Amino acid sequence: MSTGKILLGVLAGVAAGALLGVLFAPDKGSVTRKKIVKKSDHYADALTEKFNEYMDTISEKIDDGEEYAQDMKEKFNEFLESVSDKAEDIKEDVSDFADQKHSKSNETKKGFRTAAG
Repeated sequence: MSTGKILLGVLAGVAAGALLGVLFAPDKGSVTRKKIVKKSDHYADALTEKFNEYMDTISEKIDDGEEYAQDMKEKFNEFLESVSDKAEDIKEDVSDFADQKHSKSNETKKGFRTAAG
């Protein structure tokens, strides 16, 4: 169970108990109604305060999550840039290697032509 649900259940139980206690008290109806209004205002304020604390906690977690997501995005972009740089280096190395082999191949062909000629 989540903390919010447990807290809400406890507050509802306390409110119901206080309401029943006030209803069975030996006071006049007008006094009892005033007590009920006073208690309900008190519990409404307490519930509002708890709800606001809960929402603040959720907001903080969302902000932390957004910050984490932004960090991960930056790290991923750095990784992609690094991979791109490495791929470019490999492409240049392969191109240089191919040029060297092509050059040696042309020299070998020239060598055969001069030897045969």
